[in-house]
Amino acid sequence: MTFRNAVISDLEEMQKLYVETIQSVCKNDYNPEQIEAWTYGVKNKERWIEVIEKQFVLLAIIENQITGFGTLKDKNYIDFFYIHKDFQRQGIADKILKELELEAKNQHSKIITSDISITAKPFFERKGFAVKAEQRNIRLGVELINYKMEKEI
Repeated sequence: MTFRNAVISDLEEMQKLYVETIQSVCKNDYNPEQIEAWTYGVKNKERWIEVIEKQFVLLAIIENQITGFGTLKDKNYIDFFYIHKDFQRQGIADKILKELELEAKNQHSKIITSDISITAKPFFERKGFAVKAEQRNIRLGVELINYKMEKEI
């Protein structure tokens, strides 16, 4: 596995990974309407382009395929964190998170935060993140629960 920063030409593959991972990995924690509302964000291409252009976007690559990605916004906020549905539980998330934490430290951040799904919450808790609040977000008229979490680094 290698790491590299994302470029615009990675956008389509990143979006596909995002949608397929949510549809597959999160289906036990979110119903079909919630998953549809969540993945609807993939249609906002301008937002995705802005993420690649303005955030620290780290891709995990195995055999020329994006197997996961994480982004760091404003030096200490994990905005996106997704591991390919076919590459779950292989240590990819651990390695991406370590790299994002290192980047946050390099940016002189003392705390790293994120809004974490029900599905990802146990992983982040194992990595030392604490829940600060349960959040109920409304997207397309559908309630999605996630958690504001943070970790001192």
